[in-house]
Amino acid sequence: MNETAPARKIAFAAFVRRALDDARAMRAWTGTEVSRRTGVSRQTINRWVRGDWASDPEVDRVVAFCEGLGLNPTVAFAALGWDRATTPREATTAPPMDPDVEALLRRLVDPDVSDTEKFHIRETIRYLAYRPTLPLAARNREEQAG
Repeated sequence: MNETAPARKIAFAAFVRRALDDARAMRAWTGTEVSRRTGVSRQTINRWVRGDWASDPEVDRVVAFCEGLGLNPTVAFAALGWDRATTPREATTAPPMDPDVEALLRRLVDPDVSDTEKFHIRETIRYLAYRPTLPLAARNREEQAG
């Protein structure tokens, strides 16, 4: 690490702190929930907040943290002073967006939609995204019975 390392650590720690504060305030997530949703351990997140790391955080962990919280990884990259406009995950072509999902995303950024409704939209999306998937045999039985 070079002479700008302390500034980079402070900037990244501030980014992580803001992300955690937003997750607590907007989603009522605990540190454990943030860890579960992002796949980044609480110990790692705590080290990032303290600026207690000897080498740069791993790109995949930074991306996972950002994606789990719905943040743009390039903001974290900028805080770290990385010159990375894209990540390996961003380089791939995204699948076409379902029109219903697009409509939900538009509502989430619409200033005329209440915070309460946005909260319910996010919670529903989270529930659907993280619910366990039934094995194929069980799904076939459900479809036949329904």
